[in-house]
Amino acid sequence: MKTALVAAAVLSLTAAFAHAESVVRIGHAGPLTGPIAHIGKDGENGARLAVEDANAKGMTIGGEKVSFELIGEDDQADPRQATTVAQRLADEGVAGVVGHVTSGASIPASRIYSRAGIPVITPSATNPKLTRQGYQVTFRVIANDLQQGAAMAKYANERLKAKKIAIIDDRTAYGQGLADAFADNLKQLGIEVVAREFTNDKATDFMAILTKIKGRQPDAVFYGGMDAQAAPMLRQLRQVGFDGTFLGGDGVCTAGMLKLAEGAMSEQVYCTQAGIPMDQMPGGAEFRSRFEKRFGTEVQLYAPYSYDAAMTLITAMKAADSTDPADYLPALQKIQTQGVTGNIRFDSHGDVEDAGVTLYQFGGKAWQPLN
Repeated sequence: MKTALVAAAVLSLTAAFAHAESVVRIGHAGPLTGPIAHIGKDGENGARLAVEDANAKGMTIGGEKVSFELIGEDDQADPRQATTVAQRLADEGVAGVVGHVTSGASIPASRIYSRAGIPVITPSATNPKLTRQGYQVTFRVIANDLQQGAAMAKYANERLKAKKIAIIDDRTAYGQGLADAFADNLKQLGIEVVAREFTNDKATDFMAILTKIKGRQPDAVFYGGMDAQAAPMLRQLRQVGFDGTFLGGDGVCTAGMLKLAEGAMSEQVYCTQAGIPMDQMPGGAEFRSRFEKRFGTEVQLYAPYSYDAAMTLITAMKAADSTDPADYLPALQKIQTQGVTGNIRFDSHGDVEDAGVTLYQFGGKAWQPLN
């Protein structure tokens, strides 16, 4: 009787081990509180959908069944908090990270991941400096600010015929980097920058800056920053009597901007977005439908890129047959895969190759692509 019980116990344990799964943690870092929490949550949801898709397929890596778990962390879009979050994710033993959302958070956090040897793919941080630091573990699946600045400057020159432009930025790595790229391209085109002002990413009152700028009589005002400041800035521009063109980067190209700016939106509002319109993405229409069904909300901005970032990490692990960062990093560096947003292939810096930039104009209560 005892022999039978022991045999049954051994069989039970053997079956349990046979069905046991190795849990692989993937981190996501972005702002989940504060004025751009909607952008951070959008990205986290995109990464979560990728993890759920991978788990639904079932995957064996290194001879073991694996399941993926997303570990979400709130960096508050703050550089100091970002390093704390990065260290926490490293201490938790994540195999890779999707994030951070903003350049100001991504750049300081990248040092932590580099020391820990953990691959990190940002879906949204566009400051060129991020991938020029020499860190072999840092990647980006979206166009950078140099590309966005050039595209907007060219449009302002050729289509808007602007001669004088005022520039404001929020002094973050993202906002200032984008504004610098735009200003450099304007200079090359012979367009005068009549004012260069700055605020911060927590401000809501811009009347003093805008009154000063209006006196310079610009044809257009460009803002480098996020929608949480761009929307009240646009409303206040109209209040001080400026009826010219308002320009912004991908931080302005959001569904949130349309809601926050209320009646101030007009056909004189333009923005650039790194990447192509979702309807033109190879998997965009299907992604939007599944995302909205799963989370009960519309895509804000970066969710498709977060999905691709997470899925690219997983694809590299599968290609290397290992979830150890040291083992799968070489596979990630030379990866060629089809994502929701397009082909994912990195250059020697870690930037995605063939990155697109799309210009948008407000019209018909929505952002309308111009190219």
